[in-house]
Amino acid sequence: MKQLSASVMCADLLNMEKAVADLEKAGIDYLHVDIMDGSFVPNITLGFDLINAIKKVSNIPLDIHMMVQQPVRFLDSMHLGTEDIVCVHYESDVHVHRTLEQIRKKGCKTGLALNPQTPVSCVQHLSDYTDMLLIMTVSPGFAGQKMFTGALEKTKQARALLDSSGYAHIPIEVDGNISFENGKNLSKCGADIFVLGTSSLFIPGKDMKQSAEEFRAVL
Repeated sequence: MKQLSASVMCADLLNMEKAVADLEKAGIDYLHVDIMDGSFVPNITLGFDLINAIKKVSNIPLDIHMMVQQPVRFLDSMHLGTEDIVCVHYESDVHVHRTLEQIRKKGCKTGLALNPQTPVSCVQHLSDYTDMLLIMTVSPGFAGQKMFTGALEKTKQARALLDSSGYAHIPIEVDGNISFENGKNLSKCGADIFVLGTSSLFIPGKDMKQSAEEFRAVL
């Protein structure tokens, strides 16, 4: 089943509780929370207090994207459940498999993210530790970028690698400029979870439920 993950970074931060309620009404499957440290990526965004506050007002599973150096340092800052995903970058830690193990010990699902320049072969020996693979379709750190030209082929390669090596159950998430057209094409290439932001969900003057329904229809 194709699933939608709403990028909380694109919501109205001054009215987050209402935004989350609207996303629940829209039938969103995950709330995608970007955590940036200003080091791994040149930006600083949302924090752990917001994550813990959202957990108090919503039952939608969190899809936490850790764009930070040595993410294991921050795991105890979040109060999470068994359906929540903590996704860390392959490039963020020399011993990333240990970080994935620590996430599972915390009782959460694990995600492994790959930057555009990182080959999909990097997941091959980490699949046992991975519950979701995130393919970045833009360079991480900022909203509003265009999808890089190799994103479709990379998604195809990732799906083929997982399927051929006995990990067909691992879903592929895509993040970055997921417009209606890009979402449709990435879905054909094997993507399962779509991070939606200003290109498709948070559109001024348009109801989010309608946007979500229209996006599901093109997949």
